[in-house]
Amino acid sequence: MIKKAPLGRFLSGNPYPNGLTDGLFYREKMRAIHRVAPAETGGFGRVLEIGGGRSGLASILYPEAEIVTLDIDPELGEHQPSWARSTFICGDACSLPLDDNSFDVVTMFDVLEHIEDDHRAAQEALRVVRPGGYVLISTPEMNWHYPYFNAMKRYCPHESALMREWGHVRRGYRDPQLTALFNRRPERRATFINPATAFFHDVSFSRIGRRRRKVLYALAAPVTLVGYLMHRPSTRGTETAFAWRK
Repeated sequence: MIKKAPLGRFLSGNPYPNGLTDGLFYREKMRAIHRVAPAETGGFGRVLEIGGGRSGLASILYPEAEIVTLDIDPELGEHQPSWARSTFICGDACSLPLDDNSFDVVTMFDVLEHIEDDHRAAQEALRVVRPGGYVLISTPEMNWHYPYFNAMKRYCPHESALMREWGHVRRGYRDPQLTALFNRRPERRATFINPATAFFHDVSFSRIGRRRRKVLYALAAPVTLVGYLMHRPSTRGTETAFAWRK
């Protein structure tokens, strides 16, 4: 059996150095993931993180688990977090070199929107998770756009440039599309980045210098703090975390 880390400890692992300003959007994502992730799972104590990159989120979420990190980029195997207890495998999410029913949890955090054959990737995730296990994902909604506020456009790169840089092949998903990918409705869902917190996200990826960013963060902080504290799993957001149980 593996247990989920307490929320505070999980959030403290935010890989962004300024987790309450530039990295607030990532903190919001982590909170949503924590909300949908099962508190504990039986089985093998194994977690597969598909497309984990350098974040090591699965290791933070389930610190006692045996973690396998899979990514199509072999260079990422040399840049895993030093504290992450994981085995790296170079592989394709659409053809996992792994046995059926061999993991308790499979994670795909900000992954599906980068994969052309997303249906195949979803079915592969379901194949390798054991009966009763979970598939956890996070992804942008179809209404995601950047910047969120039009007044920020003059200070921000065009969203198409960001999507190219990030390797997106689609903007995001509506819930029915994900239900079709996984052949079932999710057991849990939790949104993140609402209209009150989106300004920090706009500033984070803007071309504004550090000093001016600090001023903008300070001015927007009261509204952003309220928006963060009041956000519930069902609050309207631009991105969402989901959990499917096999």
